[in-house]
Amino acid sequence: MSAIEEDWLRLAEAMVFASSAPVTRRALSQILPDEADAENVIEALRSRYAGRGVELVDAGGGVQFRTAPDLAPRLRRVIQLSRRLPRVAMETLAIIAYHQPLSRAEIEHIRGVALSQQTLEALLEAALIEPKGRRETPGRPTTWGTTTAFLTQFGLKDLRELPPPEDLLLEPPASGAG
Repeated sequence: MSAIEEDWLRLAEAMVFASSAPVTRRALSQILPDEADAENVIEALRSRYAGRGVELVDAGGGVQFRTAPDLAPRLRRVIQLSRRLPRVAMETLAIIAYHQPLSRAEIEHIRGVALSQQTLEALLEAALIEPKGRRETPGRPTTWGTTTAFLTQFGLKDLRELPPPEDLLLEPPASGAG
């Protein structure tokens, strides 16, 4: 590998390391020389980090460094996990992820119960949802959708990687137990 190509890898490595969000191939292309192929640079960087403590992974439409999967459980003992969302917020987030964009009234219709403003605020504060526009209906309600941070937090490249909704349903309790 030439010194120039090593420089491309170092530049890509620095960008991915410094970015709080996944780095897209397009963004990487903007900082690399014209003759550099961002895809090839990413693959070379991925190879360089394979099997190390951190690895380059696809997430949220780009790439980012993540703790190697085999080490993550050991780190959980010493690194505080982010605050967990309440069940109602997770349920609301799942509805938004699978049906986006949708309004608060549509979320309430799917859930079958009213949605508190605190639930939406918790999802907004966690940067998991964002406004996606307004419905062309009376009152022009805001529609909601997931963010890149949602994809990143759940380790998804894009929404097509969501599991089928039927895989998320809990099995009904066994009847006649006792």
